[in-house]
This record gives sequence, C-alpha cells and structure tokens, in this order.
Amino acid sequence: MKPKEREQYKAEFSQKLAQLVETLKGHVATADEQWTIKGFIDVFRNIYTISADTKIVSKILEIHLFPKLLEFANANDYRIVLAEQQNYYPDLSFVKADDETVKFALDLKTTYRLPDNPEFCNGFTLGSHGEYFINRKSSKNIQFPYDEYLGHYCLGVIYSRSSADKVVDETRAYKLDELKSIVSVISNFEFFVHEKWEIASDYQGSSNTANIGSITKISDILSGNGVFKNLGEAWFDDYWMNYGKIQMTMPDGSVKKITTLKNFLLYRGQDPKLANSTPRKPARKNSRRVQK
Repeated sequence: MKPKEREQYKAEFSQKLAQLVETLKGHVATADEQWTIKGFIDVFRNIYTISADTKIVSKILEIHLFPKLLEFANANDYRIVLAEQQNYYPDLSFVKADDETVKFALDLKTTYRLPDNPEFCNGFTLGSHGEYFINRKSSKNIQFPYDEYLGHYCLGVIYSRSSADKVVDETRAYKLDELKSIVSVISNFEFFVHEKWEIASDYQGSSNTANIGSITKISDILSGNGVFKNLGEAWFDDYWMNYGKIQMTMPDGSVKKITTLKNFLLYRGQDPKLANSTPRKPARKNSRRVQK
C-alpha cells in the first residue's frame, strides 16, 4: 500500500473513531454521571451488586461498550476480529471488509482517578515491547503481525470509584423494584482515543512484565500529550525496541542501562529537551499496580 493511501485510511479511521468516542458516555452513564450498570440479575429477578474490583469493572465495561463498537465497525465496512487468547494484542482488530490489507489495532483501557490526587489516574499498560513489538513480522502473542496494522489505538475510560460513605453492600440481593436505590460502584466517566504512542511514557507499566506504561496525568492523557509528542511514532518505536538493552557511561563514570527517554536521546546524539516533560503519578500508600 502506498504511503499516501495508508495515511488516508488512517485519517478517516481516526476521525470516525473520535466521533464514536463522543457518544460513549451517554451509553454507559445516567444524567447524574452514575454508571448505568448496577449489578447482574438472575431468573428470579434478584439483583446482585458488582464488586469494585478493577478487573471486574474493566471486563464489564468492555462488554458494555462492545455493541457500540460493533455498530461502528458495521457502519464503516469493517469486521471485528477478537483476540484469540487472553494475553494476545490487541483486544480488537478492525479489518476492512473489502480489503484485508487495511487493519487497525484497538485496545480497550480502563483506569480510575486517584482519590487523593484526582488530577492523576492509576495508569494502564499499552501492550508489550517484547517479541512482536521488536520483530514486526512475528505472530507471537499478537492477532496479526504488528506491521500489518496501519495504526495502533487505545480507547480508554477514566472513572471515579465510589467514596467510602457510598460503598455498595455486596452481601445482599436486591429486588428489581430497588434497582434505582443501588449505588453505582463507579461514576464520572471520561472517554478518550489516541494512538498509543501519543499517550506513552518512557517507563514500563509493570515491574514483572515487558509492558509499555502510559502517562498518568489525566489532562495530558485526554490531549495526547505523552513524552514522545515532540518526537513522533518512529522515536517511540526506536526507544521501546531498545528499552533496557543499551548501556551508556554516565557523567559520574558509572555504566547504566538506558531506561529513560532523555538518556536515550543523549545516546542518539539528540537534544534531551525534546523529551516532553510529563509528571509521573504521585507516590501514595498502598498503591495498586498499573491497570490493563
């Protein structure tokens, strides 16, 4: 595919995806910003509340949003290919119905605002920087080889968790006529969609796996103001392909592996000021690991 044609497909997909995101809050939230999902129901019309556990919330949000994504795909002549395995990238592959060379990767990400630092969220990962990221023809842990995708997108949801004085009673079952009295476990949604390089940080998203971390200041996420903003996707690729593999001699004479963008730019002979400065998540007690 010619570069001009590639960019045309990408621009069209980006524009329509952004338009879709503008409609999603109305799909999941009430007028007062509460999650419309209150629990799950059995055949006897008993309603059981949802745990505030982030993994449970994340999965239910994905299920809640999937019909809208399917509508989007059908309206724009794409078919959706779901990840065959739980640990495969991406969550969804959009494949053009009449031209299978046109593919876009979409990962769904959810994270919550930090209650003691509401300008920041808990962050999320942006996929592996391992085998399939380095070898763009590899099929390991990826639905289609990385190079086959014209773009790699992250559709995210940032929410607030219910405060301590509004904790849902998970020990009881509610009746259908009590539905409106059930407290939503999350509220105050903000949706965003960006190419993943636009919201990437220069540090890993988890300590025990090779995952790319996101930036965590909410205003920067919403505006796509990641550390690679002044550099572009090619630098994002170069940095993460080589993360922790290159050593450099520091001013004090010590030798360290390169795990910051500023040092990587120095190594490549570039001005380290080109690394966009974004604040890291503030330290807090009992912090949870970065989310999906």
